[in-house]
Amino acid sequence: MSTVKLTVNGKAVSAEVEDRTLLVHLLRDHLNLTGTHIGCDTSQCGACVVHIDGRAVKSCTVLVGQAGGANVTTIEGIAKGDELHPMQAAFRDNHGLQCGYCTPGMIMAAIDIVHRHSGMLDEATVRQELEGNICRCTGYHNIVKSVLDAAGRMKVAQAAE
Repeated sequence: MSTVKLTVNGKAVSAEVEDRTLLVHLLRDHLNLTGTHIGCDTSQCGACVVHIDGRAVKSCTVLVGQAGGANVTTIEGIAKGDELHPMQAAFRDNHGLQCGYCTPGMIMAAIDIVHRHSGMLDEATVRQELEGNICRCTGYHNIVKSVLDAAGRMKVAQAAE
């Protein structure tokens, strides 16, 4: 057992966990942040994507000890109070979800995509970047539409800050 300290959604967290504990299990089982989903346990589906120090990471591939000292953001930590993050709002407005299981991971990956591409995205880039996130319900059309819409919204939000 080890004590690991990290920041999750802006709050300092200290947890006593087995060394083999995956970050996804700390988030879900110890911190009750169940928006981060477990879809495959093989790093293929993307349902478990969170941000570690601002970068999208599949939390089913990260041992808690590897995240020690890091700043972790989950889907629960991206809205500002009752105001949805622009990516969440775009997914809602463009019907970028169906059953919703993949949605948290899609949104977290999409935020990272927009940041890495400075909002300069086209449909082909979004589709290529989302290859590591699987949606079994949709044809991705509305997901891509949501990401492109959110890229514009995120530029406007950033300019207003």
